[in-house]
Amino acid sequence: MTSAQLRAFLAVARHRSFTAAAQTLGLSQPTLTSQVQALERQNNVELFHRRGRRLELTDIGQKLMPIAQKMSELELDAHSLLYNAGVLNAGHLKVGAVGPFHVIEIVEAYRQRYPHMELSIRLGNSAQTLADLENYLTDVAVLASFSDDPRFVALPYASHAVVLFVHIGHPFAQREAIRVEELNQQPMLMRERGSSTRLALERVLKQAGVTLKVAMEIGSREALREAVARGLGLGVVSEAEFIADPRLRRVRIEGDPVTTQTYIYSLAERRDSRLVNSFLAQAVELVEGRHHNQSQVWVNKKTRSSREERACINKKDT
Repeated sequence: MTSAQLRAFLAVARHRSFTAAAQTLGLSQPTLTSQVQALERQNNVELFHRRGRRLELTDIGQKLMPIAQKMSELELDAHSLLYNAGVLNAGHLKVGAVGPFHVIEIVEAYRQRYPHMELSIRLGNSAQTLADLENYLTDVAVLASFSDDPRFVALPYASHAVVLFVHIGHPFAQREAIRVEELNQQPMLMRERGSSTRLALERVLKQAGVTLKVAMEIGSREALREAVARGLGLGVVSEAEFIADPRLRRVRIEGDPVTTQTYIYSLAERRDSRLVNSFLAQAVELVEGRHHNQSQVWVNKKTRSSREERACINKKDT
């Protein structure tokens, strides 16, 4: 039994005519008749009494009709579901992330583009987030570290300077920036080993010959902020993740030598998925828009500088 055979039966049952049913389905009458006959022959049943040009449903035909109607409705529902998912009018996109900061920006833009899509965000550390992606618990993932694992595809999304945040009573709180060498032997409150921010800082300090003094390891951003706010040590965070607090001051490291890079990951085997690509495309659009705005700022500065130079020249001439 095929769906085409059931559609043929249902059309004939509704119209009580092979000719009218064939016209409704856009088939030739011989094709439609053969489909109904095949359904009867395969199951050794008679679905219609043929009385000249008149057709009447047999008892089994009458019992089959409501079932065929339900199956037809389910087939239509399945078609609608698949079509809407294909054009992203419906569906569920599951996003993994190590923090809410960058992922919310993309999710907000994605919701505006695809308002009928359902989205959910699953937070965890880098290892857990990649494991969720590998196990299909998420469709895409946003991480602040790079992995060259061939199972994944990584798209660069954003780069941010790592900054200090200190208690308002700390001497650094009175300054806009400090030199990296001034971090030597300072009591630092750090995330666990493997944290992308910590790795970036350790790499720069090692190159500068600075000794990192870890006063305490703290497992969450919230607890780390509270510890710094109570004066237990200095913290570092991606500039995009710093949350203003009257008890804290943000202090830059001169030259911004420490940076973190945010990447968007997908499974390599799902790279051609329409669902996955829709999220990656939205991220690319945001990146391109950011670069365009930065270029426009540079052009405006250059134009303003040229105007100022001309004004200066004209002033000298007068």
